[in-house]
Amino acid sequence: METKKKALGKGLEELFSNSSFTIDTLEDTIVKEERNNATEIELSQIRSNPYQPRKVFDEEALNELADSIKVYGVVEPVILKKSVKGYEIVAGERRCKASKIAGLTTVPAIIKDFTDEEMMEIAVLENLQRENLNAVDEANAYKTLMENLHLTQDQVSKRVNKSRSHITNLLGILALPEDVLTLVKENKLTMGHARCLSKLSDIEKINELTKKVLEENLSVRELEALASGEEIERKNKIVKKPKSNEYTSLEKELTEYYGTKVKIANKKLIISFENNQDLNRILEMINYNK
Repeated sequence: METKKKALGKGLEELFSNSSFTIDTLEDTIVKEERNNATEIELSQIRSNPYQPRKVFDEEALNELADSIKVYGVVEPVILKKSVKGYEIVAGERRCKASKIAGLTTVPAIIKDFTDEEMMEIAVLENLQRENLNAVDEANAYKTLMENLHLTQDQVSKRVNKSRSHITNLLGILALPEDVLTLVKENKLTMGHARCLSKLSDIEKINELTKKVLEENLSVRELEALASGEEIERKNKIVKKPKSNEYTSLEKELTEYYGTKVKIANKKLIISFENNQDLNRILEMINYNK
């Protein structure tokens, strides 16, 4: 631990131990502490974070950033880690790519030391916090954190500021057949459909109902009605409770969308949140500007 403190500095050591750790805060903290130590690094010596799963970047957005760099230069230094050969990107991959497009050969950079575990966590959290991931990729990101950093579902929940039920539901869909998961990735099946199907143990029934959803454009509620038939073996027997109001299905969809409990009653929409960061996340999702 002492070695880690010397490498990262007290501010970053506290940041990594904080359950509300975010990539933006990490970058802001490093730049604030080390801006005066930035140095020019050859772009040819820089490569992506080896744990970074994102491979495709928006070309139009990169070209727009490159045009800005041609005029103003790279305003914010990128953050790198020294590796056996050259440097690995901790933060600022878009800036590096856009700088190459702009014709630059070097970029201002801050060099910090990170462990492989920290580089993995940074890569996964960056995708979760900055990218619009589909349900399958998001679930795999949580699985990566659990398997490689030895975290529990509860710890992951706090780390990414999502409800425990949201994490559990997403991880559950990974048990579905690969071709069904592909349909989720392609947005041909919703997360609600996938969650319903994941509660079935009979692969043939899963495939049968998946085909029915596609051919008949079944809603999640309609699929649930079919899947609740006694002739279908369930992993966990579900006792259906009587619906208390007409908004039950909508409540489920909103709960999935916001990653937290949503209740509709007495002409009121109630969205629960766990802390201030969770509240800010929800406000961003509804495009609320202070």
